[in-house]
Amino acid sequence: MNVAAHDPEGLAAFWSTVLGAPSTSPMPGLVILPATPGGFGMMFMPRTDESGSTLHLDLTVPWGSRAAEVERLLAAGAEHRWDVLDEVPWVRWTTLADPEGNLFCLGEHPPGEPTA
Repeated sequence: MNVAAHDPEGLAAFWSTVLGAPSTSPMPGLVILPATPGGFGMMFMPRTDESGSTLHLDLTVPWGSRAAEVERLLAAGAEHRWDVLDEVPWVRWTTLADPEGNLFCLGEHPPGEPTA
């Protein structure tokens, strides 16, 4: 995934903490988070166009761990936007924003089959 950012190094550091992935910087202004096993890689570069789209990720954590993970991400620099805890029985999620305002969700699915 490519991400254009006002502060590529700062935003990459945030996502490195979120994903637990080390970063590399092959050249100034370019930061890469290599794909982790079962995950995906990210590349951060300087943003040059304000009209581009923002990213939105849906990340999943084990049932019962969402609240603790939200607290960890808030400490890393995320901003809480809203929670959706009882809209549907098969997922609860919290919407957060990264340090540049890009929204992402952290969801947990209950054990067992969906009841929808």
